[in-house]
Amino acid sequence: MSTSENAAKPASAGTGAAHPPKRIDALRAAQLYYQQDLTMEAIAHELGTSRSSVSRLLTHARDIGLVEINVRSPLDQSSHVQSDLYQRFGITTHIVPVGGQTSEVDRLERVAISAARLLGQFVDSNMIIGVAWGSTVSAISRHLVVKQTHNTEIVQLNGAGNTQTTGIDYSSEILQRFGVAFGAKVQQFPVPAFFDRSSTKDALWAERSTKRVLDLQSRMDVAVFGLGSPLAEVPSRVYIGEYLEPADYRSLRESEVVGDVATVFYRADGSSDRIPMNDRSSGTPLGLLRAAPRRVCVSAGVSKLPALLGALAARLVTDLIIDETTARALLNS
Repeated sequence: MSTSENAAKPASAGTGAAHPPKRIDALRAAQLYYQQDLTMEAIAHELGTSRSSVSRLLTHARDIGLVEINVRSPLDQSSHVQSDLYQRFGITTHIVPVGGQTSEVDRLERVAISAARLLGQFVDSNMIIGVAWGSTVSAISRHLVVKQTHNTEIVQLNGAGNTQTTGIDYSSEILQRFGVAFGAKVQQFPVPAFFDRSSTKDALWAERSTKRVLDLQSRMDVAVFGLGSPLAEVPSRVYIGEYLEPADYRSLRESEVVGDVATVFYRADGSSDRIPMNDRSSGTPLGLLRAAPRRVCVSAGVSKLPALLGALAARLVTDLIIDETTARALLNS
């Protein structure tokens, strides 16, 4: 467990604002409770408030990232799985304990909560964070913990429009949550997920306004993404959101596609060349994604195992946040 000593300091020069009183009270309560071992009753007396108010302040301190709690158990067997996965795939794995009988919806939610708390360790000032929209990342965005950064930008990795909707509402909500959580500037990518013709994409990619976004994508320090899969029990957004037509599904089957990252498709061996849909996709090419120093993949459920194995074969992942059942299945695959 740790508490942030800097949270009670005034806002940096030029902002013209100080930290809200509730934030200061939450930090004070956390320091008294976690660092000085005072009881809630004693803290309530010192702060001139009630015990229930102290409880709410401690919860607020955890929610906004003033307090981080780490649980380390000598009986935890997941460390062996993490070590074995590193040896096999060269990735850092963060395993979320979820019971085997848990529904896939609840499994995703619990992995998303853990991922949201872990992301604060990867995001810092003066960074470009690439975010791919989707069911998993949307779930993560709802649980992000506040961490103020400076000169950080959030950039959308793939367009969200289709023939039924612009997709702006959906993708914008996800991006804005990331921006608010990290005090970062948000750069949206208002283009279709898939163009009707690759020539249209090529023409738009030559425009200066588009090149500016593509340049940000090429310089990202951290990429955050889930895995699209036609087999997932919790359906991937691209497969249920009217992004694909019957002819597209036939094309993907013929190309032996097992999954996608940011609407860029790949096969079981990690290859993505000669997949016609990729010529029309607005997503970040996998070669460019691999150039990001840290690539955080969040995946939940054994049904996504083929997509995960393909992503690992493509070397798209440096950090994997995954539920325990799927982690063990991955190791045994």
